[in-house]
Amino acid sequence: MSTNNDLTIVIPAKNEAEMIPRLLTSLTRQDYPEISTTKILVADANSSDGTPDIVMSFHDRLDVKVIPGGLPSAGRNAGAAVADTRYLLFIDADVVLASPTLIRRVMELALLRQLHCVTTNIICRDGGFLDKLLYTGNNMFQYLSRVHHPFSTGMFMLFEREKFQELAGFHEQVLFAEDYLLSKQVERSKFGIVRGGVYTSNRRFRKMGHFQVARLFLRTAFHHGDEGFFLRDHGYWG
Repeated sequence: MSTNNDLTIVIPAKNEAEMIPRLLTSLTRQDYPEISTTKILVADANSSDGTPDIVMSFHDRLDVKVIPGGLPSAGRNAGAAVADTRYLLFIDADVVLASPTLIRRVMELALLRQLHCVTTNIICRDGGFLDKLLYTGNNMFQYLSRVHHPFSTGMFMLFEREKFQELAGFHEQVLFAEDYLLSKQVERSKFGIVRGGVYTSNRRFRKMGHFQVARLFLRTAFHHGDEGFFLRDHGYWG
């Protein structure tokens, strides 16, 4: 199955000098046939820690480019705006792809079933029991969401570009859960989940606390139809 010229990867980033080399290294290890020539756009939100220079140090292994970014929604939209491929893959700068086959399998599934959105599981391998429990709950919610409104994590979200444009991309005014607001508009039959996962840290839990994150997650599900809820500051970035 040919996937030539079908993919652009967009990575929003701000001060990710410590984490982004791990992500880019995991991209070099992918067995996706076109990975070395797949355009990788890092939408940088005025990093002060040398993130752009670190990104460009991978130019001999990956087709990387740094573009102006902002908060995750704005950065992702900025990358999508200059892409011309059939699919866009949005990846957070602080994750690592857990399987070298992940991107290939995601692309194969999307092309085979003509899907609009494909995601994967989140794995917190270095966290404690509560960290792993909460991410397991997140993964279970993703599977259950296929019954009602699909939920794709923004940490790893493949989107068909035409559908992305039709849905007007990520809502740049909301303060969190922009991934949920976008993916829940996808038809259930056009949504897929691939096993393999991405590794993430527990830094969100360290910053906000387990109870606050879990509470916000549950309230998000409850208020899924209330856009105003997502426009308010719930301490996610504070």
